[in-house]
Amino acid sequence: MSDPNVLIERDYSGYAVITLNRPQAMNAMSRALLAELTEAIEALADDPDVRVLILTGSGRAFCAGLDLKELGSGEAQLGRGGEPVSLTDPVLALENFRGPVIGAINGAAVTGGFELALACDVLLASPQARFADTHARIGIAPGWGLSQKLSRAIGIYRAREVSLTGNWVSAEQAAAWGFVNRVVPADQLLAEARKLAGDMLGCIPEMLTRYKALINDGFAMDFGDAMTMERERGVEHNRRIQAAAIEGRRELVRQRNKAG
Repeated sequence: MSDPNVLIERDYSGYAVITLNRPQAMNAMSRALLAELTEAIEALADDPDVRVLILTGSGRAFCAGLDLKELGSGEAQLGRGGEPVSLTDPVLALENFRGPVIGAINGAAVTGGFELALACDVLLASPQARFADTHARIGIAPGWGLSQKLSRAIGIYRAREVSLTGNWVSAEQAAAWGFVNRVVPADQLLAEARKLAGDMLGCIPEMLTRYKALINDGFAMDFGDAMTMERERGVEHNRRIQAAAIEGRRELVRQRNKAG
């Protein structure tokens, strides 16, 4: 019996870890892996006990992108936006996950794997992590957001250099440019992701999802419209908050700040 393409670990505290598990192929996204990954994300999104998601890879790579060997053999076809025909979309599934998604980037994230990383809300990277966009070298058009997200994350001039050369971006450079939150030792990567998930789970469950939506929805607008949206949503939410609830939470925050 072959190993599963995707491993799922649920933690009782409220998060889950998804691990891409084709290490012999640098976790390249075959049709089978794509289907299993999307199904896993959607299943966890429907689980009320899972409020934070961690995504990582097994072996020495995070994800080498679409399985070019499979595509080159004709076993899979490309359709709209460079996506394989009749396959579900793991990037859309990640974007539809209401809670935070932490990417624990353990190694190479290439093209579609780069897009998978950019679909996460927070990125932690090991020193072995590196990123490349080879769409222009392979001749496949991006369809999961790389041409738009990267320029918004690091600026259009840097994004052009990355995407029009296919050159590698190291973990340290990615952190300096701002699309990786920080670089941590490889043997501490998953532990740091778990700790970050625990910090997030200390927030009020409703606020964890509401605040993520507020940030993401506003980022897609111009500044004026985003400010209006924040005020409107803030008024709608805050009118329902009771003083006693604030007082109790204030003491919890005070104790945490004192301890930390």
